[in-house]
Amino acid sequence: MQINNLEAILEDEGIVFLTYGGLLTQSLISGMTDALEKESKVNEMSMKVSHNLLTIFIELSQNMMNYSKNSSLQDSGLNSKGLIIVGYDKSNDSYFILSRNILDAKDKEKIIPKIEQVLPLNNDELKTLYRELRRSGRGKHEKGAGLGFVEVARRCDKIEYSFSKINDSCYYYIFKAIINNS
Repeated sequence: MQINNLEAILEDEGIVFLTYGGLLTQSLISGMTDALEKESKVNEMSMKVSHNLLTIFIELSQNMMNYSKNSSLQDSGLNSKGLIIVGYDKSNDSYFILSRNILDAKDKEKIIPKIEQVLPLNNDELKTLYRELRRSGRGKHEKGAGLGFVEVARRCDKIEYSFSKINDSCYYYIFKAIINNS
């Protein structure tokens, strides 16, 4: 793809504040978060929108860092590679955080019910679920408290996700959180 084509897409579709594809580390996520904070000030985002955007970005980046798999059938080990895009969609006056990484079939089956659980809930129901999960410890695992999708759902206006099969054991996992600018 030529860079000019990408630039034309961005001019038509909106503004991209950050795009990264590759291996993720905690220090890289921290640096990208700093850059996003500066972008939010330059673009005069409201404090609420800025805070929600940063929180979702961190959650999705850490999920990619902690759960991404290798697409090779021979090596099913961890590979913290992913793609993340943060931008503004002019046509909808909304911000978005889009992530893509590779998951194995087992993780795919774990994720679907967690996302589907939060999709129909309103803000009050999400707060109740969040408190319940924190108190009970249900969903807690070695890499966190299991509250990620609830936290993301509380901070965005819409969630979209999909899986595309790579091979018999791996999928591209695409997740998009949309935050309205109003």
